[in-house]
Amino acid sequence: MSKRTKQVQPAVAVPKNNGVIVMTVAVLVALSGVFGFALLAEESTYLRAGVLVGCLIAGCVIGWFSQPGKDFVAYCRASYEELRRVVWPTRKETVNTTGLVCGFVVIVAFFLFLVDNLIQFVLGFIL
Repeated sequence: MSKRTKQVQPAVAVPKNNGVIVMTVAVLVALSGVFGFALLAEESTYLRAGVLVGCLIAGCVIGWFSQPGKDFVAYCRASYEELRRVVWPTRKETVNTTGLVCGFVVIVAFFLFLVDNLIQFVLGFIL
């Protein structure tokens, strides 16, 4: 038997600053829309709303095409797929579990009421 050796290639560092810079630009564009909306107080509402919505959309589009934006979209898709695989409880199971929780809350409340009254009685007796 001959040993096979794997050719290991050196890792190439991928700069992550590019994604951060693009996301920073996206946030700044979106914030400029908010500031533009506030600064254009004397202009018509349609113009102000247009500046706000336009800058928010532009910021989202810029962020969407950055690497962190693509990672976020992939995360959302994976989360949605995982959510589709969840087995949700039936109505009967939900009602039974809710009843148990409410019953336990009443029991704990009664217990705390008794402990509070006992402490009040002891402190009243001592003082």
